[in-house]
Amino acid sequence: MENESSGMEPRSSHAGASDSGGAAGGAPSRPRLVRALGRWDLTAVGVNQVIGSGIFVLPATVAALVGAPASVWPYVAAGIANALIVLCFAEAGTRFRQAGGPLLYTATAFGPFAGFLVGWMMWLTRVASQAALANAFALYVGFFWGGATQGTGRILVISATIGSLALINFRGVTWGAWTINMFTIGKLVPLGIFIVLGIFYVDWGSFSGMLTPNMSGFGRSVLLLMFAFGGYELITIPAGEARSPRRDAPRALLLTIGIVCAIYLLVQIIAVGTLPGLASSATPLADSALLFLGLIAGTFIAFGGLLSIGGSNAGTMLAGPRLTHALAEHRQLPAIFAHVHPRYHTPDFSILFYASIAMILALTGTFEQLVAVSVVARLVFYIGTCAAVPVLRMRAAAETRHGAFQLPGGMTIPLLALAVNIAIIFGADQRSLAAGGAAIIIGTMLYVLGVTRR
Repeated sequence: MENESSGMEPRSSHAGASDSGGAAGGAPSRPRLVRALGRWDLTAVGVNQVIGSGIFVLPATVAALVGAPASVWPYVAAGIANALIVLCFAEAGTRFRQAGGPLLYTATAFGPFAGFLVGWMMWLTRVASQAALANAFALYVGFFWGGATQGTGRILVISATIGSLALINFRGVTWGAWTINMFTIGKLVPLGIFIVLGIFYVDWGSFSGMLTPNMSGFGRSVLLLMFAFGGYELITIPAGEARSPRRDAPRALLLTIGIVCAIYLLVQIIAVGTLPGLASSATPLADSALLFLGLIAGTFIAFGGLLSIGGSNAGTMLAGPRLTHALAEHRQLPAIFAHVHPRYHTPDFSILFYASIAMILALTGTFEQLVAVSVVARLVFYIGTCAAVPVLRMRAAAETRHGAFQLPGGMTIPLLALAVNIAIIFGADQRSLAAGGAAIIIGTMLYVLGVTRR
């Protein structure tokens, strides 16, 4: 694997700290993160994070907005839009071997403050999502045990969910990857059964009028699906623990978006073709399966939803602490966040800090409140990555000729991806915009404090 040019690294003495091997000149080195993740491990991270609880409720929401027969078109539009963003991540990802993802891309292109702000917003998105998913997990457990949704039962479920995942990831990245792979299989099996069996029960006459969607709800449905497609960026964060990140991360990104688009489209087609009252269903997949497979199938799909949220929780716990580790590696957070456990080779303090904050948020907030915190934050690092691609390309023309992946069409794809993100911002509600603005202000204050102390 060829080395990145020094101009591609914000801090040459620290940017490569996640690379395997000892310190320069043969000096004793501190413990390093282990490169143990392959292409399919990274793909599992992406699929897990994208396919969460949304797939179990969004078919009805989209059908209500644009009409059931035409509800496949917003999925196509959202898939294309996210593919543009993924392509920007793929090009940027080929230029680095170390961990950090959008944080690293933005810092290299626009400087340390932009990088810190992106990293801060990514971490905020992850920890708020972790807390929100823990609440959602408790709600799904409530389908089987009513006590899980309130009081002591809720506290026990949330604490067990976050605590167990933190412990697994503390013991090693391979354990975390195995957990994610297990949840990926667990969530895809019920969805696979739903698709494979459901396709034979589709009433194709239900798609009469699919060429005339309700355009007044089309934009809103695409925006909802854009959020539902989110999460693939987490593939780039543990890339510092991948065996060949410059080769495997871009391929994992493209595999993830392809797999997700296929699953989403097929699920929507089956839901439209098998459930007459799709637009008014609270649990569209379970209700659809109930019609063509019976009562047991409804319970099975509900259990699939439980696994889906559990998988997203596992993937978030793997990637979230690596953000503060990367920020500390770049000297933008106290050095304790970069500490690596001498035995397990994991960012132990970052995991402990992340899990503690997630636990506090989960126990004191509701699912809706926590989601509002994470909505706009995601847009910041999407914009940062898409805007960084042209800058990185111009700064590394020599490296590009040596095999780094470059998107075709010049600046067309990055500019289109930026336009998509701007459209998302204009479609966000005032509460989400206010939460994102407050987070940016807090992050700026932390950065200024850190610079002043340095």
